[in-house]
Formats: sequence, structure tokens, C-alpha cells
Amino acid sequence: MDAFYASCELLRYPQLKGLPVVIGGGRRKEDDLLGKLQVAYPDGEWTADNFVERLGDIPVDFFPKLGGYTGRGVITTATYPARQFGVGSAMGLMKAAKLCPQAILLPVDFERYRHFSRTFKAIITDIAPVMQDRGVDEVYIDFTGVPGGQREGGRVLARLIQKSIFEATGLTCSIGVAPNKLIAKMASEFNKPNGISIVQAEDLQTLIWPLACRKINGVGPKADEKLQGFGIHTIGELAARELPWLMENFGKSYGAWLHEAAWGRDDRPVETESEPVSMSRETTFERDLHAVRDREELGAVFTRLCEQVAADLQRKGYEGKTIGIKLRYDNFQAVTRDQTLGSYTADAQRIRQVAGQCLKRVDLSRRLRLLGVRVGTLVKTGATPAVNNRPNAEEETGYGPQTLLFTDD
Repeated sequence: MDAFYASCELLRYPQLKGLPVVIGGGRRKEDDLLGKLQVAYPDGEWTADNFVERLGDIPVDFFPKLGGYTGRGVITTATYPARQFGVGSAMGLMKAAKLCPQAILLPVDFERYRHFSRTFKAIITDIAPVMQDRGVDEVYIDFTGVPGGQREGGRVLARLIQKSIFEATGLTCSIGVAPNKLIAKMASEFNKPNGISIVQAEDLQTLIWPLACRKINGVGPKADEKLQGFGIHTIGELAARELPWLMENFGKSYGAWLHEAAWGRDDRPVETESEPVSMSRETTFERDLHAVRDREELGAVFTRLCEQVAADLQRKGYEGKTIGIKLRYDNFQAVTRDQTLGSYTADAQRIRQVAGQCLKRVDLSRRLRLLGVRVGTLVKTGATPAVNNRPNAEEETGYGPQTLLFTDD
């Protein structure tokens, strides 16, 4: 999907189309927005009855601008006009404010995005049922068995999918057609927005090899930095390296995968069903918090994260037995700790207790900018025999002094 979150917001606020818009920060309640409109326009023009229907009438000047933003928020996505200024996903809002101060800042609305996500995926499976879910805004499709799917190399089917999604939602998507998932992923980025790109096996050298190695899904910043240290900048230059050399310098498994990827080889099937490995919740604070001076606030956040993870597990029908925490300090250093139990759980109190055990194994004397809770080693609820969930003797020994700052046990 093209700039998915931003596109969902532009359906709600069509007056912002063509403008630089950034999505990020906490969710703004519609009641708060209505109240501000009523204060700005006290003539009774805005009421609770007509508010939702008149979102498209809100003057552009009323929306907050990114310039002058102070806080710890991170960009979720941005419209293409905003991206022209170097603004992009995962960038801090304060940094983005320097690059594009005139951008309009909108809060996230995940409930809305999930609604449109379910809608466009249902449309796709009606056309091509062999679909692999790749998150809220991306899927893989195997159209080998779709009647007429091979016409014009897949272009006819791609146009049908684009047209059907747009007619039902008003949203656009970009589609890459290729012999495998690896190349299709890269091809989907060629002609955004609302583009279709077809890459055949014989197009590898002309269309794929000139690309930067970072375009391969699975080559991260650290691997790319190491590749560039060897003078390898493009996929073609990577393909020119011998397999033994790659395995020697990048490890047997990853080196072999790099060689296969550079040559456009990928035999992974489109998987219509997959099980989550873990579920987690985390939050970045508006200001750095200290375990002593901000004890009450941190404790409340810690409890809420555990409750949210537990609710996610229960809603999706899973239990886990590896519970962990993630901290990011004020110097951006991140640490994680986890503990594996003898039984599975989706209980918020139990998750909070064990996560608290993990906290006593990290340094809490430094200021924190992020706190997260994770539950892994998941199974479907009821898939294992019921086991007494009581802590073992070691777990009952109590919390260290630092951990007490986060708990009320």
C-alpha cells in the first residue's frame, strides 16, 4: 500500500492532499479536536452531530505544523510530498521538524488503519486466494493458479487488484510481479505510488544488479556497512563475489544467503498461515525518566504495557513462556533481558511479575527513554496441559532494590 497510514488520513482530510503531512505521536481524541474547533469558531458552526461529516471542511491552517515540535515522538509514515524533504518512517519528529517545518502533523489512528487493512486484504483474497499476510500494509500473492493470472505477464491481474482496492477504499497500492518473493518485494518499490513493475528472470542484470545492496530485504544497515567496507555497493558487485569468500566473511549461513539473493534466487513459498513468534508492547517517553525520581510514572507505564501484552495474547488466543523486557537509555543504548518459565501464561499479573524479575538484571541508575515488555515462545491457548502457574522458589525470593522502583508487590 502507498504511504498507507497517511493515505488513510487523507481519506478523512482530503483538503490535505498534495501537502507534506507526517503521521506520528499519540492519538488525538476526536472530542479534543471538536473542542478546539468550537473554541476557534465559536459561532456554532461545529457541533457533535456534524463533526464527523465535516472533517473535510476543517481549514488547512487549523492543523498543527511540525515546526517547533518538541517531544520524543517518532514518524510512523509521511506523504510523498513530505518525503521529498528527506522525512521518513522511524525518524524522530524533532529532526523531521528541522527538515520540513511546514509539514502538517497528524496523530496515529491504528484502529482506522486496521480497518482498511482488513478491507484491502479481503478484496485481494477474493481475487487471488493464495495470500501471505506481511503486516498491516503489505502482502505476498501467489497467482500461479489464478485463471487468467498470467496475461501480460501478470499485469492484467495487477491492474484488477489495484482497481478493486481503489474502488472499495479510495486507496492506491504498488505491485511488483516477479518469479519469487525476494524480487517481487524489490519490484514493488520501483514505481510508487500506484505503480506496477514486472521483473522476469532475464531482467536480473539490467533491473536488479544496479540497485544498492540495501534494497535486498534482509540486508540491514550493519551488513550494508560491512559490504561497503569491502567495496561492495550494488547487488551486481555482490553477485560478482565468490560464494566461499562471502561465507568466510559473513558466516556460512548468511554468506550463502547473500550469494543466493544477489543472483535473484528465492524458493520460499507464499505461506497462507503463519504463527507469531512473540508479542510485545513498548513506549518511548516524551522525556527521559529516572527510576527513582519518576518511580510512580514508570510503575504505571510498566503495568500498562504488561496488561496490553496480556490483552493481545488473550484476544489472539495465545500463551507464552518466555517473558522479557527492553530498555533504551538516554544515550540510545538498548538492553534486553528475558526469563523462560516452566509453564505458559497470558496472565497480566504473571507477566508483570516475571518482567519485574528481568528488570533487576539491568542497570536502572541511568535515565530511560524507552520501556518495553515482550512475551515469546508462543502456543495456542489450551495446546499444552494446564500446569500450576505458581512461581518457583527462586522467583519467590523477592525483587532487588532497583526492581522495587517499578513494582508495587
